[in-house]
Amino acid sequence: MAIIYKEENKTFTLHTRKTTYQMKVASYGYLLHTYYGKKTEGDMSYLIQRRDRGFSGNPYEAESDRTFSLDTLPQEYSCQGNGDFRSVAFNVRNAQGVYGCDLRFRNYRIYQGKYELPGLPGVYGTEEELETLEITLADENVGVEVVLCYSVLEALDVITRAVRVKNTGAEVLTVTKAASAELDFVCGDYDVLHFHGRHGMEHVMERTPVFHGNQSFGSIRGASSHQHNPFLILAQQNTTEDKGECYGISFVYSGNFHGEVEKDQTAQTRMLMGIQDQMFAYDLAAGETFTAPEAALSCSSEGLSSLSQNFHRLIRYHICRGKFQKVRRPILINNWEATYFDFDGEKICNIARQASELGVEMLVLDDGWFGQRDGDVSGLGDWVVNEEKLGCTMGELSEKINQIGMKFGLWIEPEMISENSDLYRAHPDWAFAIPGKNPVRSRHQLVLDFSREEVVDYIYSSLEKVISHANISYLKMDMNRSITDVYTAVSGYQNHGKILYQFVLGVYRFLDKINTRFPDLFVEGCSGGGGRFDAGMLYYTPQIWCSDNTDAVERLAIQKGTSYGYPISAVGSHVSIVPNHQTGRVTSLKTRGVVAMAGSFGYELDLGVLSEEEKELVKQQIADYRKYWNLIQNGDYYRLEVAGKDTALEAWMFVAEDASEALVNVVTLEARCNGPVAYVKLRGLKEAGSYRLEGTHQVLSGSALMYGGLPVPHMNGEYQAWQVHLTEIGESAEAI
Repeated sequence: MAIIYKEENKTFTLHTRKTTYQMKVASYGYLLHTYYGKKTEGDMSYLIQRRDRGFSGNPYEAESDRTFSLDTLPQEYSCQGNGDFRSVAFNVRNAQGVYGCDLRFRNYRIYQGKYELPGLPGVYGTEEELETLEITLADENVGVEVVLCYSVLEALDVITRAVRVKNTGAEVLTVTKAASAELDFVCGDYDVLHFHGRHGMEHVMERTPVFHGNQSFGSIRGASSHQHNPFLILAQQNTTEDKGECYGISFVYSGNFHGEVEKDQTAQTRMLMGIQDQMFAYDLAAGETFTAPEAALSCSSEGLSSLSQNFHRLIRYHICRGKFQKVRRPILINNWEATYFDFDGEKICNIARQASELGVEMLVLDDGWFGQRDGDVSGLGDWVVNEEKLGCTMGELSEKINQIGMKFGLWIEPEMISENSDLYRAHPDWAFAIPGKNPVRSRHQLVLDFSREEVVDYIYSSLEKVISHANISYLKMDMNRSITDVYTAVSGYQNHGKILYQFVLGVYRFLDKINTRFPDLFVEGCSGGGGRFDAGMLYYTPQIWCSDNTDAVERLAIQKGTSYGYPISAVGSHVSIVPNHQTGRVTSLKTRGVVAMAGSFGYELDLGVLSEEEKELVKQQIADYRKYWNLIQNGDYYRLEVAGKDTALEAWMFVAEDASEALVNVVTLEARCNGPVAYVKLRGLKEAGSYRLEGTHQVLSGSALMYGGLPVPHMNGEYQAWQVHLTEIGESAEAI
């Protein structure tokens, strides 16, 4: 059993393959957190050492015992109102405007399978794979019941958490904060790894020591955002890629979020993850329930690579769904950087012909195919094919593309509306705008109120007609602005503090309708690139366009940062033109191909401008990706460290699950005269195995490659790439 309750010491212990998570019902019914880390046995509450701390209050029942204080004890789910002055996980406001509650243990239940999350994405698995614990905390005086939900995916070292809040009183109760997960640690010197960025430079890893005070990361933009990703790592300060203890939290939600790390007065550390409490106030009438989204937790005592791989397997096999979960995705070309809005049907067919000759399998028609959409100032919301521009119907265009030998895909942006559109002229109240105030524009567009079912249903119906009347195999679903002016025109609506949460549920409902109606359709998520790259979206879209920045050198940092919490199979990555349209940098086609293979491979350029030599290289890249796709998509991913301070390289590798083969990738960042030899120490191979370097007669042992390293050949010029495939050749072969 993964979950064990012991009545004699009132401990709940959750075991995974390599880790243990434990909590304990302590004095007066408070639920304390005792341990999370490498697998162990026994009651770990001995780690909690109580002291009398000045200005730290005590429960009334403690009487003269001043050592029991919620202000200093490690808790499982803290709340405001019981003497804890740190950042807490939960807060409510009653009908009289009084804040706070005092949550005490009521009961629990353990069962096989997974708890339910109505309308929300979540980790899934069979009843044999998952076991669930639900603990009910309550405050009878306030009239609130909080159910803490835990599901254990034992084989993957993952524990999921979610929270249900019920109003058990007679008056309206407002939830003002409801984190999905809390982790309290009584000791330890930690770093927090978070992933910041901006449009065109997402998911940049920043590692900072946890200091006394609060470090806060989040979004109030309506989506998880380019600026901060809803994935955090807490790591012991000596943790590296292959050693040390670290903890990850991934928020399975695509809207506003708030992650916090706080070091308190006695050097304890608290980590929180959940819905952003700014602009959030969820009213619950008597008997109503609010469900906080899920958070997935994992712990590794074997370094950051092992932690990342836990999340990679979780997302690949227990969050992503549908037929494209494990199979190779089509190698596609997107017309955006080749044409922008300037195209017609014949130009699109010409791109398809050129691409098909080189081995590309799908053409995706980006923005500009609908309504009056020849620029970004009009047309959004009018999901009607512009047949005059295309010179044919969408069905006829898709048939032409299919006859060329290509599949066909479309770009959409369903949550947005242009003021210059037929839809806005008919339903201006469907756009977010505060009465009496001019709304904030972004990219000349407003945001549709997807918290309203009729809006979601109308947009779905419009797009369903397009998709069902053409042979469309792929959708790229974009979102190109942040949300402001949150107001709904629904009659009688009083509290707008729940609108952004319901907006996200509306997005999920739209995607669920699309996936149900078109189960063979491949949907890629996007928000100006990686502005909504999170585990919640990956439940509906198994791939997300990682960044609008297609520069190969910039993508090294973007894709590396993304890899800490998300698998390569989720990363949309393309070869684009040079000079690059975002940076002006010129990078070799070979390097652009190697970098794009650290994701779902494709192209975003005008193939007609390539030389014959470059076209042959494109053919070879496509053949290589077809050869290696399973290793890349489903293998173990390692970020590699390069020995020596005088080498400037980025290196990574993919290793088959059985370690029978590997693909090593290196890109030079600087060119240096008479520089030292760079050695890359490989990971994940069999120590006793023998591996041949493809294209050579050289055979090396796994131990040599991992502990001695692999010399990187000399490459003139910066931004050069080297890719080598290793194959295990059997124990009888001689190896160095």
